[in-house]
Amino acid sequence: MKTDVAIIGAGPGGLAAAMLLAHSGLKTTVIERNPRVGGRTSPIEQDGFRFDIGPTFFLYPRVLEDIYRQVGLDLFDEVAMTKLDPQYSLVFGGGGRIDATPDIERMKAEIAKISPGDAEAFQRYMDDNRVKLKKFRPILEKPFSSVFDYVDPSVVASATHLKPWRSLGQELEAYFSDPRMVIAFSFQSKYLGMSPFKCPSLFSILSFLEYEHGVWHPTGGCSAVTEHMATVCKDLGVEFLMEEDVESMDFEGKKPVSLSTSKRTIEFDQLVINADFARAMERLVPNGIRKRWSNETIEKKKFSCSTFMMYLGVKGTFPEVPHHTIYIADDYQKNLREIEDDHTLSDDPSIYVQNACVTDPTLAPDGKSTLYVLAPVSHMHENIDWTVEKDAFRAKCITQLEKIGITNLEERIEFEQVVTPLDWDQKHQLYKGATFNLAHNLGQMLHLRPHNRFEDLESVYLVGGGTHPGSGLPVIFESARISSKLLLKDRDKLVKRGLVAEASK
Repeated sequence: MKTDVAIIGAGPGGLAAAMLLAHSGLKTTVIERNPRVGGRTSPIEQDGFRFDIGPTFFLYPRVLEDIYRQVGLDLFDEVAMTKLDPQYSLVFGGGGRIDATPDIERMKAEIAKISPGDAEAFQRYMDDNRVKLKKFRPILEKPFSSVFDYVDPSVVASATHLKPWRSLGQELEAYFSDPRMVIAFSFQSKYLGMSPFKCPSLFSILSFLEYEHGVWHPTGGCSAVTEHMATVCKDLGVEFLMEEDVESMDFEGKKPVSLSTSKRTIEFDQLVINADFARAMERLVPNGIRKRWSNETIEKKKFSCSTFMMYLGVKGTFPEVPHHTIYIADDYQKNLREIEDDHTLSDDPSIYVQNACVTDPTLAPDGKSTLYVLAPVSHMHENIDWTVEKDAFRAKCITQLEKIGITNLEERIEFEQVVTPLDWDQKHQLYKGATFNLAHNLGQMLHLRPHNRFEDLESVYLVGGGTHPGSGLPVIFESARISSKLLLKDRDKLVKRGLVAEASK
């Protein structure tokens, strides 16, 4: 079969790209190895329980709103969503609790309960980061293909606000004196799979986005969003080939011209890769034709942490437990070192717990609940054998749940699924089990990340966390928008040169 554009992977980036490209008139085919769309933004469903596999925070809806608007739809008319307040609760192992709220005065009062001197700093933090986001948006919304992109006036103007020479931790210490407050506004760096004391200061905008634009819960979970995106794609004429793993690709020089699954061969003019970047390279692209991103180079790159996951369907409800709760280890810096430097398992791991049924009872049968438990851990490393450690670490996470008020849990569990870094690597095809892809340090951002128009191949475009701008749903959607614009621009040139036909849709 022949198509204008083939997209490998029906994750959120691939779906957003498919929407935009199909709406532009291109015949678009999505190839997905799983039976359901969404990638890690897809659901687990069993015995009436429904869980998101991956993302559970729906943040900064503006980007996806714009994509929906571009295809003639309104996101909030199409997908039911609830704005959470409190957004989440932070429980500090060293003592203290904050119920984070987007209400400025109430949030000041929450801060004052444990650090009175820091309460007024919250307003300054918000005001400064509002300016920072305004300056940073042009960087998020444009491709970075070379060092010359840095001389763009918008990039130059942003430098003093972004303070690239500071870490996120250092940036927040300029606002807050209590270490717990620094953590409260920096734990979001775990969305990037990094310690706040190693990732750049510009990521202070992550927590700002939560307070400024809200933390949302789509009814049915984040997977309901990608399921609806797939429906929109089909309405636009996108063809989905489900449960077809891409096994190989054929090349003419550096240009892939076709791919093969177990069922068929698909010829295409242009290719979008939404699969995990590093794994897709080693599986599908011969090492010899990759100049910049060889297997040897990828192996030397820094990758994000991984996650230990528990999806629990339980008897009863937990009305006193908020929708989102984050337990912060007593010695948080030690916990971070264990994850990123020592590659060992902590005796006091930080955990995140979603008790979504307090907001969305559709996720479980009447009188029952879903609990989603995540512990950041090292990516795959020889120090940790998950075939040995899995059960003991699971027990440790159950103990941590007691610290946020979820007790007597074992006897109430009706459904359970556990995912370890080994599972992320082998079952979900994530390189090293790194759930947040390449780390977001200064040496692996902007033009130093794999480019949206992939530099090692011809007519290949990347979307997802492995390219610019990076990990997290809003920026993954942005990557799809950037890459789609580049693809359409390049296609116009190819049509004019007679190298490809007009759109065949």
